[in-house]
Amino acid sequence: MNDTTEPTSSNSFALSGRQWAGLAFFTVAVYLLAPLAWRRAEKLEAGPDYRIPYELSSDYWLWSRMATQAAATHDTILVGDSVVWGQYVRPGETLSHYLNALEGRDRYANLGLNGSYPAALAGLVEHYGGAIRGKRVILHCNPLWLSSPKVDLREDEELHFNHLGLIPQFSSRIPGYKEEVSRRIGKVVDRNVPFNGWTNHLQIAYFGGASIPGWTLDHPYESPFKPLSAGLPSPADKAESNPVPWTQTDIPKRNDMAWVDLAGSIQWASFQRVVDLLQQRGNTVLVVIGPYNEHLLKESSRVKYQELQRGIEDWLKERKVAYVAPAPLPSDQYGDASHPLSAGYALLAKELVTGGFLAAAESKPER
Repeated sequence: MNDTTEPTSSNSFALSGRQWAGLAFFTVAVYLLAPLAWRRAEKLEAGPDYRIPYELSSDYWLWSRMATQAAATHDTILVGDSVVWGQYVRPGETLSHYLNALEGRDRYANLGLNGSYPAALAGLVEHYGGAIRGKRVILHCNPLWLSSPKVDLREDEELHFNHLGLIPQFSSRIPGYKEEVSRRIGKVVDRNVPFNGWTNHLQIAYFGGASIPGWTLDHPYESPFKPLSAGLPSPADKAESNPVPWTQTDIPKRNDMAWVDLAGSIQWASFQRVVDLLQQRGNTVLVVIGPYNEHLLKESSRVKYQELQRGIEDWLKERKVAYVAPAPLPSDQYGDASHPLSAGYALLAKELVTGGFLAAAESKPER
């Protein structure tokens, strides 16, 4: 016999207007205050030679915290991709380390970020680097990102790059960026809403990149507070790539790069935007071009590269931006086409200090 009696009670309940207002207030308070509270609770011990841990390279919320701390404790900030970060060296062998060693104090902060090609670097500086103001900034220009139409983002084939959340979502067209509109909107929200950036930080830094609800499903008997109690991962005291000269690897010895023209280059236009953003915030910018590993280029490709470098220098001169274009390092001091090894960073730091290039860029705005 089926019981068709309708229930006379329910577990649901109605909220009064005042209760709805209280719930809304509580939700907004959590949304606004949780990221601020976490900044106070989470220890960021960014001492000498600190660089963002390799596995947290997509944690822009943490990078923003690093930028804020570096701006408060250092007068010179190094900004750029993995050349600044130090792909082939340990934390104590980077460019910032050798600059600090030569000057005898912790003056230079390493804000390099792996894989931050100019289009991504512009987004990083614009949305997460607002604390870098009134400082002296050493900005690295890596010509590698101009070495072919593909890496210049000109080709129409779908992109498989890192940091797609940093590139323009709607304001300019990148042919290979095929993301759906809904996902583009989500990326815009992530970089403009602190709560979203904070939750992304938690997922990347503590839950291996998994969403917290997804992590709890995979670890049903573990408390989600346990990973949070471990604290931030520290940078590993190792090189991320094998620190041997490029001549001992399978990199082609006489490479023929398809260098792009600066006119119409997406990456070059993005680099110009990075310079503009930093200057607009009252920073003094010193651009370091390369030094690219010309030893691995065919003669015709080397000639084309040198023309490209002169074009970069001409723009910097026109804008009255201080720059240095160091001569290529000795061949055995490169790990690949653009990354120095430890001895290369030491030599580059010495050239910057003894050549007077750093003294020429004092901590005052250029315009």
